[in-house]
Amino acid sequence: MKSHKIKLILVLSTILLLFFTSLSVYTISVNMKRTVVESIGSQSLEAAKAIASDMDIEAYKRFLDNKVQNNHYWEIRRYLNDAREKLGALYVYTLELESPKEAKAMIVGLPPERTDIGIGEPCMVPEPLLKRAYYEEKHYVTGVMEDPKFGVYLSAGVPIKDGTGETIGYLGIDISAKRISEIEGTVLEDNIVIFIFNGVFILIIIASFFLMQRWYLKEVAKEVGDTEDTYQTEIKTLIASVSSLRHDFVNHIQVIHGLLMIGELNKALQYVSSLSKEVEVIKSIELDVEHPGLGILLQAKKLAAENQLIDMDISISKNAFDKIKTTDMIKILSNLIDNAIEATIELPEEKRKVVINCIADEAKYVFKIMNTGPKIIDDEIIFKQGYSTKKVEQGKTRGQGLFIIKEIVHKYNGTVSISTTNDLEITVMVEIPIK
Repeated sequence: MKSHKIKLILVLSTILLLFFTSLSVYTISVNMKRTVVESIGSQSLEAAKAIASDMDIEAYKRFLDNKVQNNHYWEIRRYLNDAREKLGALYVYTLELESPKEAKAMIVGLPPERTDIGIGEPCMVPEPLLKRAYYEEKHYVTGVMEDPKFGVYLSAGVPIKDGTGETIGYLGIDISAKRISEIEGTVLEDNIVIFIFNGVFILIIIASFFLMQRWYLKEVAKEVGDTEDTYQTEIKTLIASVSSLRHDFVNHIQVIHGLLMIGELNKALQYVSSLSKEVEVIKSIELDVEHPGLGILLQAKKLAAENQLIDMDISISKNAFDKIKTTDMIKILSNLIDNAIEATIELPEEKRKVVINCIADEAKYVFKIMNTGPKIIDDEIIFKQGYSTKKVEQGKTRGQGLFIIKEIVHKYNGTVSISTTNDLEITVMVEIPIK
């Protein structure tokens, strides 16, 4: 069920990523086209200003006094046609604003053989821009417009002023949509590398996303598996120890019951008194530990030690020990305590002793395990994988515990050391910095 949910999340995440990626590419394309249109409008505006400033104003004013195809008309028309050809524009023309709602093209820069556009041809300019030009004598730039007669184009216009600064008309430039599309295509071609790079980058992100998801799930599964194995092992040990104690106490109760049945009251009292030690042992297993995983581990190990007649003393700092992974801390302590118990069992009962100290301060965690047992000859070789001082049992791998500890400690930039006293007390100390 969980795997299906994870797959669904991955599929939805991929769909969302592709959707937003496509939206991003579309937005970039639209913005690029808008930028091209704005750039062409701005360039057309500057060109119109230059053409208007170089035009023969006196000749145009004489034409306006008599609006016919006279010498002044043809002089201005040739000038405007020459400018049109140099710009690659659709039309270059002069404009007369008759009202805030009506504009007429007076002279259109065309070759002499073109007779389809005469003087006073109605011209399309959006009404808000026309009002602005009429009342404020400001320049204008339209968006792309569609005219039934002249096609699809963008238009820009600037005032034509005489020597006194009076506006005597407007000079307009129309750029065809085809020309705009050609420029857009050129810009897109010039930026195709960017689109390809974005596409590759997106593919890398998607691939990285999937790889990271797979790695994360693998790591989670590994951590969960390690945690389950560790806790199951310790809980099984705890259950086995409790079952052993339960079995022993059933036997004790049967003995007490038998003594009472035959009337041996004094012997029954003596037998109950002898059990007080074992009752105290069970009570001593209760530990006040903030970390639940650490508490389970230490209770299981203490009960196992008591079953082996080992005197185990445990001291824990009041700390959550949350700066180290639970699985790593359990692996370190479980292996160290197991080694200590196995080494101590080899001694006579009165010499069996294990001391566990888990110390925490602002700078580090210290896990210190002391046990009685045989002296360690070489402190370095015991950390090598596969090395063990114990006899190898069939089907059981030895020499992994201290190697695992060293690897974990190294991951946290910590240290592990072993020392032996003359009283055959072995101390293993692990320090984990937490800053």
